[in-house]
Amino acid sequence: MISKPDKNKVRLKKHARVRSKISGTAECPRLNVFRSNKNIYAQIIDDVAGVTLASASTLDKEVSGETKTEQASAVGKLVAERAAAKEIKEVVFDRGGYLYHGRVAALAEAARENGLEF
Repeated sequence: MISKPDKNKVRLKKHARVRSKISGTAECPRLNVFRSNKNIYAQIIDDVAGVTLASASTLDKEVSGETKTEQASAVGKLVAERAAAKEIKEVVFDRGGYLYHGRVAALAEAARENGLEF
């Protein structure tokens, strides 16, 4: 019997392929997204220095929403506000191997609406 490939292994292969092409710098850091079953996390990372400049997740007290998609939008808004506080305007979006759909797309759109450019 042929077994199905592990979804997370497939995602990690996609993520590695994307990461070979994009990298965050101090001038244009990387906005990374990680999605678990319950939560969603976003980090703005300077890969040259190896530092996280700003982050937000559904575990933060400022984030609220009925559905997971609404919570993802709130995370996008919060990470954009935290980036603006550190004078970060332009980022490279790293969807982490996930499809640009649903919660990932909601986070990205909310970040764009609140001042991040990518």
